[in-house]
Amino acid sequence: MYKPDKVWNRFAKRYEKSPVSNEAAYREKLKITRTYFTPESEVLEFGCGTGTTAVSHAPFVKHIDAIDVSSKMLDFARGKADAAEVSNITFVCADIEKYAERGIVYDVIMGHSILHLLEDKEAVIATVYDILKPGGVFVSSTVCIGGSNPVMKAALAIGRSLGLLPLVRFFTPEELAKSLTDAGFTIEQEWLPENSDAVFIVARK
Repeated sequence: MYKPDKVWNRFAKRYEKSPVSNEAAYREKLKITRTYFTPESEVLEFGCGTGTTAVSHAPFVKHIDAIDVSSKMLDFARGKADAAEVSNITFVCADIEKYAERGIVYDVIMGHSILHLLEDKEAVIATVYDILKPGGVFVSSTVCIGGSNPVMKAALAIGRSLGLLPLVRFFTPEELAKSLTDAGFTIEQEWLPENSDAVFIVARK
């Protein structure tokens, strides 16, 4: 059985050492996201990985809850926060659907490099909508490779069945946008950087 926590725990060290694939685009995404923050913003990031984005945004908001299913990813994230002397992030090992049961609502929710790795992205998008405050925004950056070849899909499926590779879903930017609007979101910004498969979307509740 595919267990995402075990897969990502195994990849954590390699993931931490991997450079950002497009540094300029990443910096621009941070800049755009911060236009939606205030000093009183309560923020959730799910699939926070090793914490780079949460730590970068922490000085601009009141608090960030940063969650991930991988405990080893979170070990790196806590180390980054400590090194940066950031104290307004709470790191928790959890998936968003379980975490949402607390009933807390947020001004901004971030989900980067995660929607294409989910068993049911529509269910997670619906959860995000439910725990956003009215007028809140969902900021995401998602790899959309709906047109990828069948050989890649088969290789990934075999790797997943062996517990060696993560689940990867294939959909287009248009299909992702439809999933968001079907959930009730209004898309405010959509940007696909040059030479990138990751579409950046800001969607408002």
